[in-house]
Amino acid sequence: MSVRLRLGTSNAALDAAFDPLVARVLAHRGISHPAQVDYQLKQLLPYHQLKGIDTAVTLLVQALEASANILIVGDFDCDGATSTSLALLALGAMGAKNVSYLVPNRFDFGYGLSTALVDYAKALEPDLIVTVDNGIASHEGVSRAHELGIKVVVTDHHLAAQTLPDADAIVNPNQPGCEFPFKSTAGVGVIFYVMSALRAQLHTQGWFEKQGIKAPNMAQYLDLVALGTVADLVPMEQNNRILVAQGLARIRAGKARPGILALLAVAKRQYHQLQASDLGFSIGPRLNAAGRLEDMSLGIECLLSDHEDIASQLAQELDELNAQRRHIEADMQQQAGNILARLESSQDQELPKCVCLFHPDWHQGVVGIVASRIKEKWHRPALVFAMGDEGTLKGSCRSIAGFHLRDALAAVDAHHPGLIIKFGGHAMAAGLSIKAENFEAFKEALDVYAQEHLPDGLLAKEWRSDGQLKAQELQLNQAFLLQQAGPWGQSFEEPTFHGRFVIVQQRIVGEKHLKLVLADLQTGALVDAIYFNIDTAVWPSACEQADLVYRLDINEFRGRQSLQLMVQHMTPVE
Repeated sequence: MSVRLRLGTSNAALDAAFDPLVARVLAHRGISHPAQVDYQLKQLLPYHQLKGIDTAVTLLVQALEASANILIVGDFDCDGATSTSLALLALGAMGAKNVSYLVPNRFDFGYGLSTALVDYAKALEPDLIVTVDNGIASHEGVSRAHELGIKVVVTDHHLAAQTLPDADAIVNPNQPGCEFPFKSTAGVGVIFYVMSALRAQLHTQGWFEKQGIKAPNMAQYLDLVALGTVADLVPMEQNNRILVAQGLARIRAGKARPGILALLAVAKRQYHQLQASDLGFSIGPRLNAAGRLEDMSLGIECLLSDHEDIASQLAQELDELNAQRRHIEADMQQQAGNILARLESSQDQELPKCVCLFHPDWHQGVVGIVASRIKEKWHRPALVFAMGDEGTLKGSCRSIAGFHLRDALAAVDAHHPGLIIKFGGHAMAAGLSIKAENFEAFKEALDVYAQEHLPDGLLAKEWRSDGQLKAQELQLNQAFLLQQAGPWGQSFEEPTFHGRFVIVQQRIVGEKHLKLVLADLQTGALVDAIYFNIDTAVWPSACEQADLVYRLDINEFRGRQSLQLMVQHMTPVE
């Protein structure tokens, strides 16, 4: 088991403000002053530095004043669903008379504002299209909208190509020339900023008084912002942590959308104890299941619903879709694992630095999850393809830290024009389409790039640890303090520790989870632990001790709370 200690030194300011363990953990994440973890809403960076936001607001004001038809075009993932819902709710609260939405079905239209989608949307007679969580690569779609006399405002967060679409306004922190410093803002965060700027402008113009309506409190949408931000796995930089912390606070207080509360209920999560990880592992997948298997409209309608009974019914449907998704995923994972196992056991081959897999029976909506699982297990970039339309393959990609996925695809595209039909994404995740006959050529081209730009050292699986805990730190109150120091997430990882323990008891629960009772080597104190999705060829083990990488967790059973270790990795001590 390879463990690398996180580096960072706490200082007097941190030591004075936090418990010693919390101060140490924060220092490891580059925090040098308590202000960096002040998550009050007043600390949120204002919208003024977002390039294009003034023009976008002007177009929206004009659309509201003219009672124009506004069409929100979203994406079929959780970020897209929350972005779409937020835009609809906020515009409705600001007096928009004619606002609707359209989310492309991935099987019929593919991703983003395509020309086919614009032609389909023509029947809705939109005067203004507002994209959310997409659009920065929609050159043809924007041009087609203009041909039909439709204005387009693009709000997005994905990385821009060398040229931008000719939209009437673009708001994207990652577009060239944008000075907004927090480039990892999710799509839902971008539209939240646009709606906040719109509200401010309408207030200045006296719009709400003229309309006889109350200006909405934008904080009421932060539950959606938190959900979309966490589920999209964007880096949890300071501004994102504020948005997520504020959204979590609203959900814990029961002030969330009925759809979010209903999704928490079907996932058997207590809203008053919600953690950021629950949004990513419990709620996000259920919403994403709609976009993966059917139509994200089901997820959006759940988030939009103001009625608890309807929201509960829709949440139940999403839960059932997610169960179907898990079944499909399990079969695909097994097939992918068999392919990789054969490759690993081959005498004349070794596992490539970037894994590219295709199977004609794989489900287009689930390849992204399978790519994530492969990346996690084999610790290398994974690209998984399924059959698309007209002889194309649709691929979803996931990467490891240090290998910029979109840059890799851009390089392959530049050196081999025509090999990739289209692609998009960011450093850690991307999507692409290729012709089926080009699969082997694409694999070879990507492998050539990876051989030069992906050092072997990045492929070595190691666990990053905040160190070993002393006996007095292996306590329930420390778990509470660490939870409160969050929200934790991508690039601001939840505190992780390592150490050696005596195995007192071990048993399998739920087919492939290992329930443990461990003893601290220092004091002999007992502590419960759970290790999910274990390798049944290794565990349970006859060994008496094990080296663990783990997180502190709070287990609640029948109203009683106790410390529990969430094991991330465990190695028997022979």
